[in-house]
Amino acid sequence: MHVRFNLTDITPHPLREHLNNEFHARAPIPLASPMLVSHLAFQHDDLSALKERDNVLSLCQTCTCTFLENSPSHLMLDAGTFKMRWESHTEYSSYTFFRPLVVGEPLHPDTTAFDSILSDWFAAIPGKLIVATHIELRSTADMSPESVLAGLSPTAGRQTVVSRIANGAAWIFTDFMFDNGFSRFLILDDSLVGRQPGRAVQRIYEIETYRMMALLGYPIAIEVNRWLHQAEGRLAELMGHIERADSPEDERAVLADLSKIASEVEHSVARTTFRFGASLAYNNLVLQRINELREIRVPGYPTLHEFMQRRFLPAMNTCAAMASRQVDLSGRVARNSQLLRTRVDIELERQNQELLAQMNNRAKVQLRLQETVEGLSIAAITYYASQLVYYTSKGSKYLFPILSPEIITAISIPIIATLALFGIKRMRKALSEETEGPL
Repeated sequence: MHVRFNLTDITPHPLREHLNNEFHARAPIPLASPMLVSHLAFQHDDLSALKERDNVLSLCQTCTCTFLENSPSHLMLDAGTFKMRWESHTEYSSYTFFRPLVVGEPLHPDTTAFDSILSDWFAAIPGKLIVATHIELRSTADMSPESVLAGLSPTAGRQTVVSRIANGAAWIFTDFMFDNGFSRFLILDDSLVGRQPGRAVQRIYEIETYRMMALLGYPIAIEVNRWLHQAEGRLAELMGHIERADSPEDERAVLADLSKIASEVEHSVARTTFRFGASLAYNNLVLQRINELREIRVPGYPTLHEFMQRRFLPAMNTCAAMASRQVDLSGRVARNSQLLRTRVDIELERQNQELLAQMNNRAKVQLRLQETVEGLSIAAITYYASQLVYYTSKGSKYLFPILSPEIITAISIPIIATLALFGIKRMRKALSEETEGPL
């Protein structure tokens, strides 16, 4: 009999199950029209996820909750009158509330999907509110697209986005303006099937969330633009100082200023790199979600893609341009600093060569003086040695009367001089070999 293979006999990777669960997490929620969806997003720090989760769980203290999803970074609960999904992301956390509506039920402008939740609970949410949006999901049988189009006023000062999504299976209406603090979307379900309504709603509130998160880089880009204009002017002025620099002191002063600008540029790059990179990533997500909607243009109205191209993309291009200008300025400062350092190094090398030439001349002069001193030394040695010979020969004239002290002294002088010269040369040779030998 064949023994069936059992995975329990194999040691699994500790992250295997967690990674697979993350792959299936945050799936679109099956929705049926009519439905009101209220979505909130709070920008937070990295340490608030535990507080947020505890705050979400506190909802179950006032009502009976059933957990549909439950993990450290996201959960979904069913409280009976509404459903709520909480998700913790890198920079923000989102709270999405789903409340079914009755067919034909009119909605007051202030109605939300979380009307039954006390305001104290929202006040305890860590972070700062960055996104608040309502999405009203209706069927075309409950609310016809023609009636909505007829109620749009071109003189109201708002440009309404209207398009058909999912290859014409639904309609979407919005103007991206705030009403009572919320942006609003209307989705009319014509022939959506399966999880399509849930995917459409999820893509809409993700577009709104990613759009606002991406725009966080725009004020920083405006600030950086003003600073870059000043820094580029200072750099151009310093380049003029380099051309007019006449002394090493001037060049060193310009190099110090360049180093200061370089440090300021690197500080600005370090401060804004994450924000600009995040804006680029969110921008790509916005465009991806819009493409997934598969829009069809409604004559006379802009689509979501067209609206983003005119209103949103310029801000993202500004962020990308400021990031590129910072990198370009950093490279220019580095190149100019290197050129100036090369110029200073060449000047220092020239000064060193002059110093070495002066030292060489001094060495030659010292050699001449040494040779002169050596000649004088030979004369002095010969003089004093001959005097010793003279005094010695005077004492010996009584033993050898024939020998005159003067004659002996005269004969000894060339001999003493020769020996002194030979001795000094030998000593110089020994010192030279000792100096030029291995250390």
